[in-house]
Amino acid sequence: MKINFNNRDPVYLQVVQHFKEQIAKGMLEPGQEIPSRRELAGNLRINPNTAQRAYKEMEEQKLIYTEGNSPSKITKDESVLAAVKKELVTDAVGTFVASMRSINLSLEEVMDLVKTHYDEAGEGKS
Repeated sequence: MKINFNNRDPVYLQVVQHFKEQIAKGMLEPGQEIPSRRELAGNLRINPNTAQRAYKEMEEQKLIYTEGNSPSKITKDESVLAAVKKELVTDAVGTFVASMRSINLSLEEVMDLVKTHYDEAGEGKS
């Protein structure tokens, strides 16, 4: 696991964001075990208390669950998984729209650009 940390946001929130992105991309499957807090701290070279705080946050958001002394696992709750994906898409679209508005592009220009790039990306998959 590799995270490129920035200096703007708290590290524990960046860890939570990374897990959300991995869940949305299907890299972490529902019910999949995740590293222990200590393992995560060691892998990412972060303070174990920071890893603990990230896991606590993910448990509060119901992204992960821990049963007894078993390893923590990714939620199987479909509504939580769908909400994660929707949150990431909404954030990305919001950032994109703000960028397009800042350079005064019309909705029609933006839609044309999106369609062109979308079509080109689809052709590249062939």
